[in-house]
Amino acid sequence: MVTVRLGVDIGGTKTDVVVVDDAGHVLHRHVRPTGSGVEEVLANVTSAVDEVCALVGIRPDGAESIGVGAPGSVVEGVVTYAQNLDIARLDLAYELATRWGVRPTVDNDVNAAAVGAWVTAGAGKDSIALLNLGTGLAAGVILDGRLWRGARGSVGEIGMISFDPAGPEGPDGLRGGLETCASGSGISWQAGGESAESVLARADVDADAALIRDRLFEAVATAVRVLILTVDVEEVLVGGGLTRMGPGLIEGARDVMRDWERRSDFMASLDLTTRTRMLDPDVPLAAIGAAMRGAGRG
Repeated sequence: MVTVRLGVDIGGTKTDVVVVDDAGHVLHRHVRPTGSGVEEVLANVTSAVDEVCALVGIRPDGAESIGVGAPGSVVEGVVTYAQNLDIARLDLAYELATRWGVRPTVDNDVNAAAVGAWVTAGAGKDSIALLNLGTGLAAGVILDGRLWRGARGSVGEIGMISFDPAGPEGPDGLRGGLETCASGSGISWQAGGESAESVLARADVDADAALIRDRLFEAVATAVRVLILTVDVEEVLVGGGLTRMGPGLIEGARDVMRDWERRSDFMASLDLTTRTRMLDPDVPLAAIGAAMRGAGRG
């Protein structure tokens, strides 16, 4: 009998649930809207897991392990500051344990996605960083085959780095922040509420949209530069919803990197362009990683 593990990714707009085997291969998957607020989020997560379990013919407590990735700060199963979910504090591990009869492993969603990226795309590497360009911007870091959290669990929160003091001011009051310039919410904020997809689609014919797109390229390149200069990972894997922009995203960032390389022999020595790779946006990295975190990976 195949050992199955459950992984749940609670995203800002959708909840993604997978059943995987011990190697992280997806056997079944179910996606549904996440909703907002504690009660709605819990109800939708529970319902999504019930539906995918029905496909496999098990109860949640019949899986070998269950892992959950959630936005915000996560400490010992308690989620705080999950602003996209309208949740200030939620003991997610406890609440789900009362529903499932087994306590899940709960982690930050980008940390879970980093483990998922490492399992699915980082074969043979002891160190990788996942740069997640989604509703927000953050990174997860694997060092020496382990998820690295740092002294206070804030490793990878690079969206709060300002790379352009003269850049646009974000909703957090930070000027030229990486998250403001290279996330879906940040692009929408710059464009007065227009969706990031719409803004980027007209960048070839509209000067204002082109400026936002060029900032995006510079911010992505800067995020890669920060990760390699600070933790010197073997490779930066780029994932998240913005990667649906296609190859133009990574090539635009690489153009910025090449300009740096022309100006600095040291920057050229870092090989930023060859150490950066974009992932398939259709692979549910955070859900896979959550399942593998439940199995003790990372």
